[in-house]
Amino acid sequence: MLNLLWLIPLLPLAGALLNIAAGRKLGDPRSGWLATSATLISFLTTVLAYFELLGRQAEKRSHVETLFSWLPVGSLQVDFALLADPLSITMSLFVTGVSTLIHLYAIGYMHGDAKFSKFFIYLNLFVFSMLMLVLGENLLVTFLGWEGVGACSYLLISFWHTRNSAAVAGKKAFVTNRIGDFGVMIAMFLAFSHVGSLSYGAINEAAHAGELAAVSATAIALLLFVGACGKSAQLPLYFWLPDAMEGPTPVSALIHAATMVTSGVFLLTRINPVLHVSYAWVSTTVAVVGAATALFAATIAVSQNDIKRVLAYSTVSQLGLMFLAIGSGAYVAAIFHMVTHAFFKALLFLGSGSVIHGMHHEQDMRKMGALRKVMPITGFTFIIGWLAIAGVPPFAGFWSKDEILLYVFAKSPVLYVVGIVTALLTAYYMTRQVIMVFYGKARWRDHGDEHGAHGDFTPHESPRVMLMPLVVLSVLSVVGGAMQLPFSKDLHFLEHWLAPVVEESEAHIGKTWAYQNKYLLLLLAVAVATAGIVLALAVYAKAKLKVVEPKVLEQAWHYDGAVARVVAGPGAATFNLIAWFDANIVDGIVNGVGQVVRSVAGSLRKAQSGFVRVYALLISIGAVVILGWLLLRGVVL
Repeated sequence: MLNLLWLIPLLPLAGALLNIAAGRKLGDPRSGWLATSATLISFLTTVLAYFELLGRQAEKRSHVETLFSWLPVGSLQVDFALLADPLSITMSLFVTGVSTLIHLYAIGYMHGDAKFSKFFIYLNLFVFSMLMLVLGENLLVTFLGWEGVGACSYLLISFWHTRNSAAVAGKKAFVTNRIGDFGVMIAMFLAFSHVGSLSYGAINEAAHAGELAAVSATAIALLLFVGACGKSAQLPLYFWLPDAMEGPTPVSALIHAATMVTSGVFLLTRINPVLHVSYAWVSTTVAVVGAATALFAATIAVSQNDIKRVLAYSTVSQLGLMFLAIGSGAYVAAIFHMVTHAFFKALLFLGSGSVIHGMHHEQDMRKMGALRKVMPITGFTFIIGWLAIAGVPPFAGFWSKDEILLYVFAKSPVLYVVGIVTALLTAYYMTRQVIMVFYGKARWRDHGDEHGAHGDFTPHESPRVMLMPLVVLSVLSVVGGAMQLPFSKDLHFLEHWLAPVVEESEAHIGKTWAYQNKYLLLLLAVAVATAGIVLALAVYAKAKLKVVEPKVLEQAWHYDGAVARVVAGPGAATFNLIAWFDANIVDGIVNGVGQVVRSVAGSLRKAQSGFVRVYALLISIGAVVILGWLLLRGVVL
């Protein structure tokens, strides 16, 4: 199967092309089933590739499939090649697997939409781009997928573009990601300049062999980190992600759970040898930014009332934890949490979409309550996702979050405190959400008049095609932690699998106090999660404590508004000045030189009359001038 590696991204692309050709004719739901089938077959192909790779010895678990020579330009030789190794196959497995479930869910969610087939074209193109990103053998192929998911995110977030908020959100995501993309491009230039190749193998081998100077490695790592901050929504470039909620809910799940936002974590893990040989403060910078983002976003989620925006800020926070893990040298823990996060966050987003669908497109949690009685399957599966993200054992999120915190404590107790406070807030705001949506008073009865078009307003359970993915994801959210349990090295399945990719860069904490007392830290994590849940119950379920939801947190610390004012004020003035300078000075100089040349040439053209006698006269004059110059030169000498 590894020789047919190209089939994995080709299948979603084929699904998109078939829907472009015949999607309208197939209609709803057949065009959706076509797109879902393409992604499912891609997942099955990835599973076969995984087992073939698993059958090899650990040191031989790498296969490069070169399709053709892409850029044979002088010393720049870039192949269009795909790389199958433990990291890329792990990414491909959960990208295709979770995306298949999201496609299936979207068949029910988007039923009746006027642009049904177009939506699935965009979904398939998104999955194709993401697979190119993770399977790319070199930075340029990865960058092709990197830009592809950026373009597709714009199309999907602004899918309902007749709503101004959706159109604006799509543009914000596109422009913000371009800032990060600038860093990736400069990093590629530097890598080629210092290594002579864009291949991950060549770059990482140069780092291993000491052929890449620390200052060069530092520059490349920091520039790629800039790109990662843009794509994975870290401070200061996080603010596009909450607004991405304007897209249909399957888009929210696809972007926030399985694909686009994990790109930055993947990229930094892929170049882990470069990070390893960089200056020590680089990893500290990554960890500090991750910790700050995790805590910052968690504080905002506490006061949000839109069911999807709570989950959006939660995603930003969880991505911060992954970057905190990378900065602590815990690459396996970062990937572990990425996978478990894909399970429970996709479950939560699709569960929120089921609630919105059953509530006739209502997203304000203050108008919900007691929905578990009328939406039992959605409620049950959503609660599993809540327990997983809150860090309650034995659900998947507990094991991955605990492993991150273990490595963070070994690196810096201060960062550990930030991480544990973030965990406390996560348990608190997710419990708050569950109580407001599924428990308490049925507040939707008080808002029936607002939904007169639906007659008597009563929430309803979603169709089976939407519930099946919820059930599957809830099972994965329970058992997903089994891939990396802390009790024995024999249970570190994911660590053994990823060892060929990260072994030399992975932090070794076996002799630290944190590792020797890991069960004590594990109990502390359980206590913190329990405290967050109990505190939320006391505030929102029992009303024993006063509700505290500061306006500043609801407004996201006014950060987004401040950015908007800067961009609209000084930013717009600066951009207009640059545009004027470009149009009048830069273009003016170029156009002015052209005008001068044209004018001089026009004057000289008049001397070319075509008459032989004129040319003879000019030759005679020229001969006299030359003779005179020679005579004068002879007299002077």
